[in-house]
Amino acid sequence: MNIEVPGEARYIIDTLEAAGFDAYVVGGCVRDSVMGAQPGDWDICTSAVPQQTMRCFEGHHIIKTGLKHGTITLMLSHKPFEITTYRTDGTYSDNRHPDSVTFSSNLKEDLQRRDFTINAMAYSPKRGLADFFDGMGDIQKKVIRCVGDADKRLREDALRIMRALRFASALGFFIDKDTSDSLVRNKGLLSNISVERIAVELNKLLSGANAGTIITDYLPVVAEIIPELIQTVGFNQNNPYHCYDVFEHTMVSIDSAPQDAALRLAMLFHDIGKPLCYSEKDATGHFYGHSQVSADIAKETLSRLKYDNETSNTVTSLVLYHDSEIKPERKLIKRWLNKLREKRFRQLLQVKRADAMAQSEEHGRQKIAALDEIIPILDEIIEQQQCFSLKDLAVDGSDLIAAGVPEGAQVGRILTQLLDMVIDETAENDKAKLLEIVKVISGYLALT
Repeated sequence: MNIEVPGEARYIIDTLEAAGFDAYVVGGCVRDSVMGAQPGDWDICTSAVPQQTMRCFEGHHIIKTGLKHGTITLMLSHKPFEITTYRTDGTYSDNRHPDSVTFSSNLKEDLQRRDFTINAMAYSPKRGLADFFDGMGDIQKKVIRCVGDADKRLREDALRIMRALRFASALGFFIDKDTSDSLVRNKGLLSNISVERIAVELNKLLSGANAGTIITDYLPVVAEIIPELIQTVGFNQNNPYHCYDVFEHTMVSIDSAPQDAALRLAMLFHDIGKPLCYSEKDATGHFYGHSQVSADIAKETLSRLKYDNETSNTVTSLVLYHDSEIKPERKLIKRWLNKLREKRFRQLLQVKRADAMAQSEEHGRQKIAALDEIIPILDEIIEQQQCFSLKDLAVDGSDLIAAGVPEGAQVGRILTQLLDMVIDETAENDKAKLLEIVKVISGYLALT
């Protein structure tokens, strides 16, 4: 096994080894490397204690990240490299952080405290791969398995419950039985974890290729975070447009959407309010108003999980408008662009496509065909820089005031009226021509 260690990480290992210490790259970077993926970070573990490590790199920019837990961060080429001393952990009274750590000179002791076998491998260019818990075997078998006793590992750090689901979703792995049983058995411990950390793992879970399957298989765990999902399970839609119940439809739509956290969150919530809106007419189910109810649930849940405002606003907006009819007509598309702007409108089209892909085959095909007609019109509007917002209008407030419109609310009203005319293509977005219209409007307002 040969791993291509980048120059900075190799320099750290060589420097520590030259000083008489052991050093390895460890964890996710090893896992990603053996799987042929590009690691995002390169972490190093070493037999050197933090003070010894800092002496080895005197003159470099060192951040004392977590000396208590044996970690410093070394900045090289403007990139951070975490260097952590081999250690064993004490008790985890908060189900998240060890109350104490004991530094060790034994690599195996350090690796056996880690979460999953695939993350418990270390590599040294000189010594090769250290894999005491058959992480390579589990990668080959595509399995997520806790190191040692699963209950102990998950009770030490309950965030590992979400991390197991995230890795299974992202890597397309399954979770071995002992670990799987322990996830469900210990799901209540997630209440001890900060919602911000849970949200990060939820995003990564949703962004994985296997998200729908993992949420389905581990719904009792996910419901600890989003209990509102339970009401959708087995809820028959009794509608010819749908071939799945609400929960199944949601899961298929998630997997049909691009692997983007905001889009996947929108699919997770887009129909979550349907069970609260069900009505029936002529033996056919209807869900009038479900978009608003679903958007309200999304907003409340994302607030509970302390998502940032941008994500919350994006997801809530996509859920609110996901069932809106959008015709392939230039004027109407410009109206939508005015409401949502280009990025969010394109996201909405992706949400509607994923929704259609999870409906009955013929109905879904018709909806996708209609969406396909919208894209070239949208692209043409953007490419030609057609006007659909006030910032694109050929006149602004100062132009209106110069033309004699009194300062105040009337300026805004006239600008909005001009924009409506340009979007409706009853006026050209030309400064001189718009100012002529302003004179007419102003004269009319003066008379009234």
